Amino acid sequence: MIIQFWKFIKFLSLPILTATLLFLGTIPLGGCQPVNESGVTRITLWQGVNPPPNRDVLQKLVDKFNQTHSDIQVESLYVGQADQQMPKILAAVVGNAPPDLLWYNPAIGGQLVELDALVPLDEMLANSPVKPEIDPSLFTSMEYQGKIWSVPFATNNVGIFYRPSLFKAAGITELPKTWQEFRQVAKKLTRDTNADGKPDQHGMFLPLGKGEFTVFTWLPFMWSAGGELSNGEAQDAARVDLKDNQGAIAALQFWRDLVTDGSAILSGPERGYETDALLAGKVAMQISGPWTLGQFKTTGIDFDVFALPADKQPATSVGGENLFLFKSNPEREKAAFTFAEYTMSQEFQTELALGTGYLPMNMKSRQSQKYQEFIKELPMLKVFLDQAKFGRSRPIFPGYNRISENIGRAVEAVLLGKSSPQEALKVSQQRLDMIFK
Repeated sequence: MIIQFWKFIKFLSLPILTATLLFLGTIPLGGCQPVNESGVTRITLWQGVNPPPNRDVLQKLVDKFNQTHSDIQVESLYVGQADQQMPKILAAVVGNAPPDLLWYNPAIGGQLVELDALVPLDEMLANSPVKPEIDPSLFTSMEYQGKIWSVPFATNNVGIFYRPSLFKAAGITELPKTWQEFRQVAKKLTRDTNADGKPDQHGMFLPLGKGEFTVFTWLPFMWSAGGELSNGEAQDAARVDLKDNQGAIAALQFWRDLVTDGSAILSGPERGYETDALLAGKVAMQISGPWTLGQFKTTGIDFDVFALPADKQPATSVGGENLFLFKSNPEREKAAFTFAEYTMSQEFQTELALGTGYLPMNMKSRQSQKYQEFIKELPMLKVFLDQAKFGRSRPIFPGYNRISENIGRAVEAVLLGKSSPQEALKVSQQRLDMIFK
């Protein structure tokens, strides 16, 4: 256990390390896994599905599984957003009390592999009839060092949600496709509608904070400007280059320009995923993904989506979470994979997509009549499906969370006007060099 902890500790920020140590003291270190009772294998799923209506959709699907599998019962537990989950996950692994299944973004994969916490899934997946139905582009997020360590739960990418009525009121008839066009449109959408001398409607809502959501939505702008995270193709955190990354500098400057223009407002710290301002018409545009389509559809407001504006090339972040299976015993591992197969099935993926807006990772589900009719009802889904070919995944090598945190620090410093893009990235690179080199 001690060896596991110190293998992981260098990848943790001080706040997460502190939270981990505090949480570690609250769990029994002898293991608190569910036990088998009366021929029933009980397994636990940790998840951070958001917004809350999406959790309701998931719970209904879990209930459906439990009703049709008398020998396996799954308990789905919401354990917070990604940044809140990290200390809980580490404490549970070190304390020999992890869940059977973890719903989390694929970037954590390398770290959990280093901790020897995961079940390799190559053999089970090879024998599964669902494997040929998985979107081939998602296998990159499942693999590390030549083995498969997770399976996709669902997929998505990010685009620009906007309010057509506000575009019409501002006299905008064409959607922006380039950074320059986007900047001009954001200016036109920033308006003083009540004539009090101050803007009460802004063009753009930008995420503020050092957390993963900010980085996830910013990375496409770096990729669009020709930037890359890793210097070379090796899966190695030590190869990350921020200081001389011209794409990163350009992307930070673009976001800062929107703030300097007065066209963008910033979210609350680590609240960039909240859509209240867009729903209320206080902003006209926001970066988000199809996971919010279900919520938007129920509000009755006008909304639509367009692809992220491009600099040198189109780009978007491939999102969606994967399911990781933790080591326990053969019976529970088999039961956990049975549930994972269920989540990858055409039936589950279609119902999840219709209820939440997530893109199905199952190709049969995407092609099904039921889902095609859903696209007709929500044609903006086609934006996400079409731009998926420009999608990029975040690295899954150990230490990515430290890289993400330091990118987030740079974004935050630039958006708040505390630093230039060049200086912010230089400071972040110095921190990373101290950690990895």
